[in-house]
Amino acid sequence: MGKIATSISQQIAKLEERGMILDLSHDKIKDVLLDIGYYRLGFYWQPFEKESLDNDRNHNFKENTKFSTILDLYYMDVDLRHLLIKSINRIEINFRTKLIYYCSNKYKETPTWFVHPKVVSKTFINQFDGYYNFDFKKNKVIANHHKKNINDKYAPAWKTLEYFTFGTNLKIFKSLLDNDIKERISKLYNVNDTEKFIKLMETIVFVRNYCAHGGIMFDLRNTYGIPKLPYFNFNNNDRHCLDSCIKVIIFILNQISENRSNQLSEELNKLFLDYDKKDNAISNIIGEKINYLLHKD
Repeated sequence: MGKIATSISQQIAKLEERGMILDLSHDKIKDVLLDIGYYRLGFYWQPFEKESLDNDRNHNFKENTKFSTILDLYYMDVDLRHLLIKSINRIEINFRTKLIYYCSNKYKETPTWFVHPKVVSKTFINQFDGYYNFDFKKNKVIANHHKKNINDKYAPAWKTLEYFTFGTNLKIFKSLLDNDIKERISKLYNVNDTEKFIKLMETIVFVRNYCAHGGIMFDLRNTYGIPKLPYFNFNNNDRHCLDSCIKVIIFILNQISENRSNQLSEELNKLFLDYDKKDNAISNIIGEKINYLLHKD
């Protein structure tokens, strides 16, 4: 789209002009564009655009590109996002619980151990008020704590960390000075190398944030390569694609609940199988972009 807003009718005409097959009714296409938006759908029809050698691309579509295919790809992405965020939420809660439990019980006399210079790095402590800010203190539980305990600068760990993001709690874990606690928690997830465990959790946080902010799932590429582990192989040795991230999520989830891990694996495979049957173009995206290997038995 250019710099000037266009009407739905103009958007539909533009798609047709660029060579898209409008195989749904005009009313349905209009509803979709008003529901999802031309701009957002553009991320889903981008793989169907012809390659152009000049700098001024006209964004024409490859032959036989159907509007229904774009819509199917969009809904596959939505379903995929929902499956992943549900499982990541389980991992987030489990990790937060372990972090709070083991640290709070080791430092019983220091309920706000997360800002104690003998427990966490000074670098994190210096940044802490950026997390425990005015907006955070408006949280009902936190605000109520300070109302009842006016001399407390911070609420205890079991309250504070409960309302921190997954990413912030992982930063606290990384900032711990006691390597024994970090190793103990890492081993609970069947990872003996603490640094590898941190990278695995960073991968999960990355996917979590990607999901939460409406990222295009099939096009996800992890910036940093995922560390190799003996428990799974990366398809085509690609340690950046969504499938590799999924393998990490399934592995960590399996340390929490084998049933939930198996369920996620089955639901993902069923989702990809269902959409694989709809169009060869979507099948190619599943296999080449996501790098997922379908289990058809």
